Amino acid sequence: MKPKTAGELMIPLDQYPHLPYWFTLRQAIAEMEKSEFNVDGRKSLPRVVLVFDERYQLLGLVRRRDILRGLEPPFLTRPADDDFAALRDPNLLELSYDNMIDGIRDRAERPVRDVMRPFRATADHEDPLMKLIHTMVEHNLHLLPVLKEGSVAGVVRTVDVFREVARLVL
Repeated sequence: MKPKTAGELMIPLDQYPHLPYWFTLRQAIAEMEKSEFNVDGRKSLPRVVLVFDERYQLLGLVRRRDILRGLEPPFLTRPADDDFAALRDPNLLELSYDNMIDGIRDRAERPVRDVMRPFRATADHEDPLMKLIHTMVEHNLHLLPVLKEGSVAGVVRTVDVFREVARLVL
């Protein structure tokens, strides 16, 4: 039994949520909410939205927790270099539920580029399984964009790689 390549394991880009960097957090949420994959009879929801520029070049990704971080009230966020800041108390949220919801709705209009993360690694369409495993483990990633002739063709997720490993060893 021959292990599959990245191209054989990937979810094609046209089936994976992606959007331009100027779209809002609200639009990213909508894109994630409407996406569902059926891979080998198993349903799965995306954890990530890919972010592209005007020329359809990959810029980065937005995870669910990045979106949630972008929706947090400013007084709960702490700069990464602020080691001596007082602990934030999430129990001190806005004084009313309505104000809290209004704040979330306002912050949901921020562009995804405000919370997006750059990619640390990619895979080539012909990369073998062991290279995918190594790249994902080495960079602590659960998703790799798959490039074919320099353009993003799809993504490989750890669940896809793990399923292939299970197929080979069980």
